[in-house]
Amino acid sequence: MTHHADSPPADAASPARERGKPSTSGPGVGRLVGLDLARGLAVFGMYAVHVGPAPGQDGVIGFLMELAQGRSSALFAVLAGFAVALITGRRTPKTGLAGRQAVAKVVIRAVILLALGTALTLTGTPVVPILAFYGLFFLLVLPLHRLGAKPLALIAVGWALVGPQLLYALKPVVGDRVFLSYGQADGPVSLFFTGGYPALTWVPFVIAGMAVARCDLAATAVRIRLALSGVALAVTGYGGSWLALHLVPGAAEAVRKAEEGSGMSSMSSVSPDSIGIFGDSPAGMLAAAPHSEATLSIVGATGVAILVITACLAAMDAFPRLRLLAKPVIAVGSMSLTAYVYHIVAIWLLNTEELTVQPLHILLGFIASVTVLATLWSRFFQRGPLEWLMGRATGFARRIQ
Repeated sequence: MTHHADSPPADAASPARERGKPSTSGPGVGRLVGLDLARGLAVFGMYAVHVGPAPGQDGVIGFLMELAQGRSSALFAVLAGFAVALITGRRTPKTGLAGRQAVAKVVIRAVILLALGTALTLTGTPVVPILAFYGLFFLLVLPLHRLGAKPLALIAVGWALVGPQLLYALKPVVGDRVFLSYGQADGPVSLFFTGGYPALTWVPFVIAGMAVARCDLAATAVRIRLALSGVALAVTGYGGSWLALHLVPGAAEAVRKAEEGSGMSSMSSVSPDSIGIFGDSPAGMLAAAPHSEATLSIVGATGVAILVITACLAAMDAFPRLRLLAKPVIAVGSMSLTAYVYHIVAIWLLNTEELTVQPLHILLGFIASVTVLATLWSRFFQRGPLEWLMGRATGFARRIQ
């Protein structure tokens, strides 16, 4: 069993389902379906991290497994920002009664995710569930829901610059990084500082998603600018880290030793890359490795997420035939919360963590089963089962007068 903290579901609300079942024609449909496609790809990335073969091996499979590390969870976190923006008014934030009801919806979702994440943690699987962290992220970004794209982008950049350094400074106070799993529920210190997805360094992903959602995603020029921004962020994050580790004397060697000390591999105990903020050397702050929690890691992963989302949006609008081919993946993305809970429950029931090496057929089985179930379900229902329950629960927000 891969003992990684990785890849959340985005919010329970699928954008395509938020506005009812989309038609198969007309401008802008790809805006909605494209987000579900991105969610579906992130779900498959999550499965690759948790039940896939070891990353780093030679060949295409090893490359894909490595690509999923950390970046699938970052993609989901950026998509969570979309969910907040969709609920609170995507292009134009809701005000008055509608605004208060929207805020209540986000709060209800956050509380449910906190409870559900704690319950999944108590199953004792080696996966570190992100749902409780997600619930906290929603509450932390809620005060920003009326801001436009530019202020949100500036806050995301500022937070990405300051958060990791602040977390590093707080390390003597809050303690070393702890990946609570195996039946231990996360507490506030873990959720904010030391857990698998500490809010102090993961909230920038969500704010960045809100900023992108505020843009006019139907405009080709906007999509091009977003794609170029994604490329620039990815190059800055990963390229900047490579340069820094090679130019700063002793930095690369210090990071290599930190990686070896953490025992990071696909089959590590419970921690992903424990370098960076939670390593013994400040040189780790220059690393862009997944889960290093360093600024360059956040920047690079955000760029990749924006690129994937932009590509999915453009592809769904430009190629109607591709939309039909991608329908099973879109179905999975439309019920990403259900798909996430499904895979943790399956890991728990099947005891796949007892395997010392995860063969590829285990991953393919997970992907095939969730795809078939989601495709069949979507033929009869507009929302996944857990998404439907979440919708019912947030319906109480309409009682606010």
